[in-house]
Amino acid sequence: MAAALLLTGCAGRTTNNGEQPADSVATELTMEELMLPDTSYASAEAVKYIVENEDSLAHPLKDFDDRYERANGVFAFRKNLLRNASYGGKVKGTPKEIEIAWEFSTDYDTTHTKFGTWGGGSGWTGQPLYVNWTDEQLKDLKRSPGLTADFGREEIIVGSLCGKAYFINYQTGRASRQPLDLGNVVKGTVSLDPEYYNLYVGQGVPRKPGPFGCQVFDLLKHERTFFFGPDAKAWRSWNAFDSSPIVAGGYLFWPGENCSFYKYERSQGQLKRVSVMRYRVKGAAPGIESSLCVYRNYGFFGDNHGDIICVNLNTMRPVWYYDNHDDTDGTIVCREENGTPYIYTACEVDKQGGSGFCHMVKLNALNGQRVWEQKIACQRLNLSEKTLDGGMYCTPLLGSGDCEGLLFTHINRNGASKTVGELTAIDTSDGHVVYTVPYGQFAWSSPVAFHNEKNEMFVFAGDASGILRIVRGKTGEVVCKKTIGTNFESSPVVVGNTAVVGCRGRMIYKFVIRPS
Repeated sequence: MAAALLLTGCAGRTTNNGEQPADSVATELTMEELMLPDTSYASAEAVKYIVENEDSLAHPLKDFDDRYERANGVFAFRKNLLRNASYGGKVKGTPKEIEIAWEFSTDYDTTHTKFGTWGGGSGWTGQPLYVNWTDEQLKDLKRSPGLTADFGREEIIVGSLCGKAYFINYQTGRASRQPLDLGNVVKGTVSLDPEYYNLYVGQGVPRKPGPFGCQVFDLLKHERTFFFGPDAKAWRSWNAFDSSPIVAGGYLFWPGENCSFYKYERSQGQLKRVSVMRYRVKGAAPGIESSLCVYRNYGFFGDNHGDIICVNLNTMRPVWYYDNHDDTDGTIVCREENGTPYIYTACEVDKQGGSGFCHMVKLNALNGQRVWEQKIACQRLNLSEKTLDGGMYCTPLLGSGDCEGLLFTHINRNGASKTVGELTAIDTSDGHVVYTVPYGQFAWSSPVAFHNEKNEMFVFAGDASGILRIVRGKTGEVVCKKTIGTNFESSPVVVGNTAVVGCRGRMIYKFVIRPS
């Protein structure tokens, strides 16, 4: 594992595109020099917490290696530790056509729960994983049960609302293995361990009496080998795990909706708890649905009361706290800019009542200081069967190529403007809105990027009415549009000039992006 990182001699200074300035001298820094301090800023006093199993102090991160960037595929939600979705999508010229390459149908669950009937397909966040197995991995996996004749090198893995995980041949669209029974409804994105054949799955909604929590499936055995839940010591009783876990520094970190944040040691098919942080803010114990964002030994998450918390992953103690006003389900993204890491996040309109603001913020990741805030008016819709909160559910997309300096996100206005939902482009330097693309329906899916040979960036996104759009990132021009007729709550995964994404109902699609 990497024991050091290569940084510049000018206090770690880099340019926006990661290149070293011409006047800098490269130096290799040790883990000790790169380790962020075990500081507790005054803001962290708002977080009342305990850390169980204090031996976590003897379990510091082993390295700062991003194992997901080295993995042969997309093994986690938004791909990497920073959650900034650098999928590397490529197109030629200007995209003009979205073709359906294949359709895969899941089961449909008609079980009625107190939270409704969930059916099949995939929901929020529901991003598929893409794996391009190596020769050595294929040799290991071909001895496992459950394989079909379509098992091969390239595989899609996706959790479904029907309570199963599906394995799909990326090329043919047919089942590559028998599905796994996940026990309950799964909404979040499953995670594949970058070093073990472990599939991590959090349950989202109980559909029958019995255990409800998080689990590990050993893909060599094609069966569940670890389950945890409910946690009798949790300060909140809801034991769902919509958050997608992440491996950082050799440990697995998994936030829960029971207001607990877990740190595990991993082995094939198993997890062993190292420690857990439990916390309250203003007397309340919120749930965490966002997925952890990691920069070195700091982890960042938002919860359903709008608390943004930075935790030292060595000690599991809070470093700083920021109050972002309302429910925050979208995962935080991080990027280093001129040597300083910054995070971007936004909230919903839920606790504010029928109307309020989506607070989009840029924070200094080291101390939680706000760089800017953009307030966007939104409303909450009360429908006959459910409530639709306004604001941001998706994970923002950082611009690159000719869109360097922009951030793209979906904001659900719900009547606070002329549209229900919007793709919003924001300037990352000062937070002003550059443009919006109006949608006729809300959008929870996270936008993704494709680049052409000129390094022009195009944004691919779906909405709740089943419409897919490709937008020229620089201007907001909709260059391509296709109506599928289903609700794309799930976030896509990008492979080359294709996107794979599921929808509410029972379908998983592979789309091919083509020029005119």
